[in-house]
Amino acid sequence: MTFSSLAIEIAGQPLVLSSLRASFDPVLRALFIADAHFGKDAVFRARGIPVPTGSTADNLLRIDLLIAEFEPVMLVFLGDLLHARESLTPLTLDALHAWRATHPQLHVVLVEGNHDRHAGALPRTLDVEYARAPWRVGPWALCHHPRAVDGAYVLAGHVHPVYRITTRTDSVRVPCFRLGADCGVLPAFGSFTGGARETGRVAGEKVFLVVQDKVIELAG
Repeated sequence: MTFSSLAIEIAGQPLVLSSLRASFDPVLRALFIADAHFGKDAVFRARGIPVPTGSTADNLLRIDLLIAEFEPVMLVFLGDLLHARESLTPLTLDALHAWRATHPQLHVVLVEGNHDRHAGALPRTLDVEYARAPWRVGPWALCHHPRAVDGAYVLAGHVHPVYRITTRTDSVRVPCFRLGADCGVLPAFGSFTGGARETGRVAGEKVFLVVQDKVIELAG
């Protein structure tokens, strides 16, 4: 799997945007991931909708690639680590436990999102610290829902931002990072997630498109 990253500065702070749909603070050595939605495919199958398996394995593979690339000391999920209560299947939990066993020293934090509250608590054996938004670390206020926080730059998820690229004859929606003056929203990390917001850039907002294995700043 090929991927790349783009180093930027936002609110005076360095931040790296990865085409694997995550961001990294090189000063704190902290990796930020929004909306992984582990077990979403299991939820669909439990509710009678036939979808293929494999999203958990793909999510964990991409997290491992990010860890190998950036060597973080902390991994923060910006909400919606799980999709629903039916996500807690033996198959999903076994995969998460196996992954955690390979990264025992990594400090993993979950800033609780709306799906996490519905899904219920993770097993303590996964060694995931729960935090309530806004969770302050360094210059950041880490949240699930985008919001304003005095004295900090907010990094959030929830929205699953995408942007529609159009030509005269065709169009495609791609995930994107949307970074405003005081709040930035990461794309959904999960392999089995949709996108919500498309065009309509807010004044002063920077948009970075994830196009295949590259992160590209939208001009203008």
